[in-house]
Amino acid sequence: MINVIVELSKYVILTLMVIYTFHCFYLVKQQSEEERNESLRQQLMLIFFMDFTAFLVIYLKTGKFQVVLFYVEMMAFFAGIQILYRIFYKKASILLLNNMCMLLSVGFIMLCRLDVSTATRQLVIVAGVNVVALIVPVLIRKMKFLKDLTWVYAGIGIVLLAAVFVLAKTSYGAKLSLMGIQPSEAIKITFVFFMAALLRHGADFSKVVQATVVAGLHVGILVLSRDLGSAVIFFAAYLVMIYVASRNVGYLALGLAGGSAGAVVAYHLFGHVRQRVTAWKDPMAVYQNEGYQIVQSLFAIGTGGWFGMGLCQGSPEKIPVVKNDFIFSAICEELGGIFAICLILVCMSFFLMIVNIALKIKKPFYKLIALGLGTEYAFQVFLTIGGATKFIPMTGVTLPLVSYGGSSVACTVLMLAIIQGLYILREDEDEEIERYRRKGTAQRVEEAPEAQSPGDF
Repeated sequence: MINVIVELSKYVILTLMVIYTFHCFYLVKQQSEEERNESLRQQLMLIFFMDFTAFLVIYLKTGKFQVVLFYVEMMAFFAGIQILYRIFYKKASILLLNNMCMLLSVGFIMLCRLDVSTATRQLVIVAGVNVVALIVPVLIRKMKFLKDLTWVYAGIGIVLLAAVFVLAKTSYGAKLSLMGIQPSEAIKITFVFFMAALLRHGADFSKVVQATVVAGLHVGILVLSRDLGSAVIFFAAYLVMIYVASRNVGYLALGLAGGSAGAVVAYHLFGHVRQRVTAWKDPMAVYQNEGYQIVQSLFAIGTGGWFGMGLCQGSPEKIPVVKNDFIFSAICEELGGIFAICLILVCMSFFLMIVNIALKIKKPFYKLIALGLGTEYAFQVFLTIGGATKFIPMTGVTLPLVSYGGSSVACTVLMLAIIQGLYILREDEDEEIERYRRKGTAQRVEEAPEAQSPGDF
């Protein structure tokens, strides 16, 4: 009987995910407020039923009461964060909040299936950082001086990265963390704030040079620390923000050429880079060593097929570092390729929402922040999924909100809280424009009363 439930559950979970993904893009269209609110409520119900089905299966297969406790705690967290945002931020984007809850749900499901204690630690971190994140939107709204701290952001980033390079121990071939914290995750935010503050009045040649020097220091220290994934993310954010601020294709071309040259130099200088490229080119040739990780990942993806093996039916634990760098492979194996595609589409809708917010914000500083954070998010997703599927060499970054990793999930939640603050700012700008429009209309009516007639009203 349990096997029948497990087999049916994967189709139920897949159906719920497909419907949720459809809602993500359907909500982008202009609808009435009532229709939009109804769609958002339906999204919450889809998340609830998906979580209930998944955790029921995990409990039936493992028999661990810890799974039930974790499910109750997780649902209490989701209910709390949904209620608190609705109380304190009437103008917040509920779609952005729902997408965060959906991605966290997928991560919690897979982590609980792999190791309940790991999932519990992740939940504690997520709950704690969300308490802090609740005050971020109001800080973004009220702290106007943030745009004036240009070189403070640069100094913080360079000092912390240098400290990691000097003091951190090597783990999996790279220097990543100090005392269990990965500073590069937080510096992704400070780096974007630095670039936005520097370029908010335009990108003349001197400012481009300053931005390039500071970005070069960030990326250079990360490369020396062998944190290649973070280096690529920083470089991508730098390129996009320079191009948006300057509208100069020449800067973009020079940046791409410089990045390509830097990649070639890194390949020849660092054996760590050569190993990853070798594993990417032909993992079976080095299966016993560098290629083992990627081969196991590809086996897992191929085994899952379109519909997956079903929760607790696969062997994702055979993939090294599966909870961090290769959780996408575990999702493909047990929940299926279609589910994984939907997950990618949800991440894409996340990015498109951030871009949409950036395009509608009037103030350049906030516009650049949104674009920079959105770029970092999109590239991190691309690097994680691309590495797991052998589309690109492995870079050792996590899938935001889904993979296990305290620093990563904490900084991603804070990033989304900043985006919420920017969304609220955009709503404030729209209201201000509407007030001026109405004030201007009223003034014109007062100045030319003879031009009006009763029929006009």
